[in-house]
Amino acid sequence: MLASWGLGNPELGVVMLGLFVVFIMLGFPIAFTLMALGFGFGYFAMGDIVFALVVQRAYSVMTNDTLVAIPLFVFMGYIIERANILDRLFYSIQIAIGGLPGSLAIATLVTCALFATATGIVGAVVTLMGLLAFPAMLKAGYDVRLSAGVVCAGGCLGILLPPSVLLILYGATAGVSVPKLYAGALFPGLMLAALYTFYVIVRCALNPSLAPKLPAEERRVPLAKVVWSLATSFFPLALLILSVLGAIFFGIATPTEAAAVGALGSLLLAAAYRSLSLGKLKESVILTARTSAMVCWLFVGSFIFSSIFAFLGGHQPVENFVTGLNLSPFWFLILTQVIIFVLGWPLEWTEIVVIFVPIFLPLLDNFGIDPIFFGILIALNIQTSFLSPPVAMAPFYLKGIAPPHVSINEIFAGVMPFLFLVIIAMAMFYTFPDIGLWLPRYLYG
Repeated sequence: MLASWGLGNPELGVVMLGLFVVFIMLGFPIAFTLMALGFGFGYFAMGDIVFALVVQRAYSVMTNDTLVAIPLFVFMGYIIERANILDRLFYSIQIAIGGLPGSLAIATLVTCALFATATGIVGAVVTLMGLLAFPAMLKAGYDVRLSAGVVCAGGCLGILLPPSVLLILYGATAGVSVPKLYAGALFPGLMLAALYTFYVIVRCALNPSLAPKLPAEERRVPLAKVVWSLATSFFPLALLILSVLGAIFFGIATPTEAAAVGALGSLLLAAAYRSLSLGKLKESVILTARTSAMVCWLFVGSFIFSSIFAFLGGHQPVENFVTGLNLSPFWFLILTQVIIFVLGWPLEWTEIVVIFVPIFLPLLDNFGIDPIFFGILIALNIQTSFLSPPVAMAPFYLKGIAPPHVSINEIFAGVMPFLFLVIIAMAMFYTFPDIGLWLPRYLYG
């Protein structure tokens, strides 16, 4: 039958992939669309054996120890989010750097970077900073576009900075060590945060009207008060995060074990701030279960889909097409990153990592590309999917809680400079790959 249609198994795999994109555009649930397509095409091509394959792939996902770290890190983030320490953290950083141009914007970026490493949930960081820092900047007379760009860009850093859930999923998908990915992503993440901060300082220094200085009484805070504020807000959270990451980097604990310690540490930190209640704990558990279930079903669906796709040989036409272009490694990377950039408009990062990234992974050896380098480049690129119009989730998160007079076009205009900074960071990382590869090489050889 297939022959009469001029279709072999590889072509059938491409049709399967095309139908997935169409169904997603129509709004069908992603995880169950993946499973339905896997079952349907698998039964058509393999017969009853597809049922045994599906059970085997689902079981392999459920027994993957690396994925256990996801609910633990997510739980850690939700507990810290509800511990009411963000306002303390923001205030302490604000009074510590009050003399710098655009001090409120810089405090927002530093708070976002630290809080993003604790949560990794873009929506949570953008929403909370939109409620706390965005009104404070507007009240101080800051430019609406600059303020919006700072909140949106800073809130997306959790996708890249460890302990990033994206890197866990990429590691499980690509068969790459998660500690190596975390070590590799640390400096590129800090580099991107530094680029944001440098841009804000320079722009506010050149045009002070964008960020008027705070009143003298808010800038002249006694040193003892600054130290005490930092000691009771900044350092406890920083110590928790550094302890978790340090345990992973130096091989003291696996990512799953470190995530468990981080979850316990977040509970102790919330209790120390007297912000832990049964209601907040219950809410955090429910949100963690919901997020983890989404990731789990998505991973099961993607493994079923990718298994059938591989059986059909769907990678072969893609591989033949790419190799037929006779691309250099540079242009191959450009092609893949442009595709991921475009996919970031209609799709979430989870679908990109578990569905489309595996299509490119077999080609990495052909071009001599390190999968760790490729994964970090993807994590940098996916920052753009949260920032670039027309479907940019971070601006929409901010618009949902911003004052009515702030338009979505102003928010979009505000994030554009930071979008270009992400592209600059990607170019810097490509030009100097040791920014990301030196630390894993130094720690693990």
